[in-house]
Amino acid sequence: MRDSRGNERAPGRDLVETGELVAGSMTRAVAGLLFDPEGSAVRLDERLASCLREAATSAAGLPLTWERARAGAVLAFAAELSVTRAAQGRAVRGDGFFTVSTAARSAAERLVEDVVQAARTTTEERRVRHLGYLVAEVVVSPDVDTALAARALQLAQSCSWRQLVFLAAVGRRDRAPLPLGSLDDEPLAWRAWGAREDVTDLQRAGLLDPPPALARPGAVRARLRPADLRLTRRGVLVHRLLALDFVREEDVAAALADLDLATP
Repeated sequence: MRDSRGNERAPGRDLVETGELVAGSMTRAVAGLLFDPEGSAVRLDERLASCLREAATSAAGLPLTWERARAGAVLAFAAELSVTRAAQGRAVRGDGFFTVSTAARSAAERLVEDVVQAARTTTEERRVRHLGYLVAEVVVSPDVDTALAARALQLAQSCSWRQLVFLAAVGRRDRAPLPLGSLDDEPLAWRAWGAREDVTDLQRAGLLDPPPALARPGAVRARLRPADLRLTRRGVLVHRLLALDFVREEDVAAALADLDLATP
């Protein structure tokens, strides 16, 4: 296949453009940014661009359409936020993160590969955006080492999309107050029960405070409300590196509505 100028098209470019199924038409602009930077109005740090191109080329042979789409989309989202962070004056780290050190590969290359693998295997496409954002955040965060980035990715993979939305909601509680209804009332609907289980699992995983209360015979337990929840340091890590501030308001509203909380 050839492009409009008669040049042989890079397979990695086709992969990124396939991400349109998940990420929308912006993937075409990102494909141009990565594989034809001279024709793009914006620029991306070449070290990062090289990592993203290599990952796209490596994934170009994936046979399943939706795996290809998620792989392309996650790389496009990583580039998209990286352009934004550069415009905000956040420089790509220069601490050796892009330097080849182990098995002829850099820490950045290994992180991008892990993120592409996580995106390929998820069935919740809305998570793909924030997996890509993790790459963009790590490459401008010299305080986040390889092990910490891997931990954040592992924690993110353990969360469903709705759980990530709950973390987003708690993280913005100072700007958008959370409901005051009790989470301890027994819901009648299965959806509400499942949503509250999601919250409890986040507490058990140490992403939200307070941890689940242990019921003791005769003890009076204070009723837990969403407004009482706080991100733990582990929760802050996931919230920060997945850029959960970008979770859409309608997704937050839908997740909170799933809790089906009675007005106090």
